[in-house]
Amino acid sequence: MSVPLLKAENLQVAFQGVKAADGVNLEISQGEFLAIIGPNGAGKTTFLNLCTGYLRPFAGEVYLDGRPITRLSPRAIARRGIARAFQIPQLFSDQRVIDNVMLSIAARDGLWDAIRPLDRPERRREAMALLEMFSLGDAADKIASTLPEGRRKLLDIAIAIALKPRLVLLDEPTSGVSAIERFTLMETLMSALKEARVTALFVEHDMDVVARYADRVVVWNRGHVMAEGRPDVVLSDPQVIENVVGVA
Repeated sequence: MSVPLLKAENLQVAFQGVKAADGVNLEISQGEFLAIIGPNGAGKTTFLNLCTGYLRPFAGEVYLDGRPITRLSPRAIARRGIARAFQIPQLFSDQRVIDNVMLSIAARDGLWDAIRPLDRPERRREAMALLEMFSLGDAADKIASTLPEGRRKLLDIAIAIALKPRLVLLDEPTSGVSAIERFTLMETLMSALKEARVTALFVEHDMDVVARYADRVVVWNRGHVMAEGRPDVVLSDPQVIENVVGVA
């Protein structure tokens, strides 16, 4: 039996008595696209924080490839192979798009400081290949702050993928993006992740996006997993409709 890429076991954490993780058990397999859905305040982002070292649970463990990572720092977890993209893109907004990606590559390799030049031929080639993968090649020399929100989101994820992770955690990748742009963004994103062979776990509120792109859905409610399975099964569950989708 193969070991799951990521495994959460009996995770427990609370804030002022409110349980954000109440004995959570969850696994994600290599190559899977897993969506987490749930009402606001259910603990979805808390789970991402637990998996990336920004929070530590009161009890329970997180494993990557069968090895515990619960007590590691965010930087150490990133080195182990988990990258994170946030709901609000974390960019060097006054720098060029390609500089943002080259900084990530340099940080990954530990080969840059204030004295050494950032823009090197081999680094630029790798950065351009990533930008092309995310349909951002035409924006390489633009200032990051000038990009529309959807492309800023893609740049943020490209920066995460530049770290060469095995798993990327995405917090609401389509938030702040117009309804017209959402499917274009997701098509580009999913194509890039498949090309890079990166497993993805994403928190999402748009049920159309979840239905179309997730291999499996986990429903989070009041700090615990209330349902999981294929999107067509989970999204038609009356309890999920009542508690999450919001249609009685």
